[in-house]
Amino acid sequence: MSGKKSSSSSSLLPLRSILREFQDIRDGIGSLSRRSFEVRLPYHHRSRSHSVVLDEPPVRDVVVLQQSRWASMPPELLRDVIQRLESSEHTWPARKNVVVCAEVCSQWRDIAKELVKTPEQSGKLTFPISLKQPGPRDATMQCFIKRDRATSTYHLCLGLSPNFDAGLQEHGKFLLAARKVRRATTTDYIISLDPEDFSRGSTSYVGKLRSNFLGTKFTIYDSQPPHVGAMPSNSRVGRRFGSKQISPRVPAGSYNVAHIAYELNVLGTRGPRRMQVTIHSIPASAMDPGGVAPTPTVFANPLEDAQLPFPVSKSKVSDCSTAPVVVPFSGVMSKDGPLVLKNKAPRWHDQLQCWCLNFRGRVTVASVKNFQLVAALEPGQQAHADHDKVLLQFGKIGKDMFTMDYRYPLSAFQAFGICLSSFDTKLACE
Repeated sequence: MSGKKSSSSSSLLPLRSILREFQDIRDGIGSLSRRSFEVRLPYHHRSRSHSVVLDEPPVRDVVVLQQSRWASMPPELLRDVIQRLESSEHTWPARKNVVVCAEVCSQWRDIAKELVKTPEQSGKLTFPISLKQPGPRDATMQCFIKRDRATSTYHLCLGLSPNFDAGLQEHGKFLLAARKVRRATTTDYIISLDPEDFSRGSTSYVGKLRSNFLGTKFTIYDSQPPHVGAMPSNSRVGRRFGSKQISPRVPAGSYNVAHIAYELNVLGTRGPRRMQVTIHSIPASAMDPGGVAPTPTVFANPLEDAQLPFPVSKSKVSDCSTAPVVVPFSGVMSKDGPLVLKNKAPRWHDQLQCWCLNFRGRVTVASVKNFQLVAALEPGQQAHADHDKVLLQFGKIGKDMFTMDYRYPLSAFQAFGICLSSFDTKLACE
C-alpha cells in the first residue's frame, strides 16, 4: 500500500516542476513587460494577496507559452496528469497547483475546469466561482471570520480554525472580504474578492449586504444573475458606475438574492435573537430528496478563470457540546416558493444560566451573535431528515474571531452575507 502511494507521489514530481517552470515564465513575462513599457499587463493583475488570470492572455504570453513543450502535450496524457494532481491536492495551499494548471494555456484551462468538480460534488473550493456554488450535501464547509474593528473589515477564510499566534494568511485560505460603510439611514457591507479593493466598479466586487435604519432587516445583493431569468434591482443604489466597470456585458444593477429579518424584541423579554432568512435565488424544493439548487458555472465577468485570492446574559447563546446576462447554470429555478430558513431555538441551561445550542465544539464563547439556521417547513409540508440539518452555523471563538460552517444549498457568498447581518447593531432586537 505504501509502495503504491509512493509511486503515485513520485509520478507527480515532474508535473510540479512543470508548474514551477510555468510560474517562472509567467513572472518573467510580467517583469519584462513592466520594465519595458512601465504598465501593468492588461489581462494579468497581481497584488499582494492574489493573482487573477482573465480570459484572454496577452499576446506575448501566448507566444511564449505556445512555444513551450508543455503547451503541446497530447490531450490524453495531459488529462491523466491533471486528474492525478487534482485528486492528490485536497487542501490549500497545495491545491494552488490545480489553479496553476488552468493558467498555462487554453487547452490546460479547459481540461482543468472539466475535471474540477463543484463544492457540492467534491467538498472543495478551487476557482472563484466556487464561492457562488452550493456547498457539499453530506458535510459542512468549515470557515472562520476575522473582524478588524479599526478598519471595519471582515475576512472570510477557509480552515478549521485560525491560529492566534501566527499570521492569518498562513493558517487560512482567504476567500472573501467585506467592508462596513455607514450611511445616513442604512449600512452597507461591500463584499469583494480582494481584501484591499472594495470599489463597486472593480472586477473584485461580488455583492453587498444592506440594512435598514434599525438594523432589523437586511437584503443581500449579488453582482451577477443568481439563476436564469433573474432580473436586476431597479433601485438607484443597486447600480454600478465607475471607470473600472467590469464589462459592457454586465448589467448596471444588483440582484436581490436574499432577505434577512430579525424579530423585534424591544423589552428584551423573548430571549436570544430570532431571525428568518428568505433566499429568493434558491427554491424550497432544493431541500426535497433529489432537489436541485441553481449552480452558476462561470462568472458574468472575466473573473471566471481567476484563482481564489490568498491569502453570560440570558440573551446570549453558548455551545453546550435589465435584460439579464445569460450565464451558464446547472439547475434552474422551479416555480415553487423560495427557500426559507429560521434559527434553531436554543434551550435554557439551568446550571450555566444561559441559552444553549449544540455547536459540536465549533463555538467557545457565549454571544448574542451565535446562531444556527435550519430549513423552515411550509404549512402542510412533510418533514424529512434534511429539514433537521443545520445548514449554517455561526459563533464566537475569541475576540473578533468567529466560525462559519455552511452546507448545501447555501454558497459561501450567501452564508457570508447572512453572517455579516449578525454583526450589525440591533437596538430593537435584544
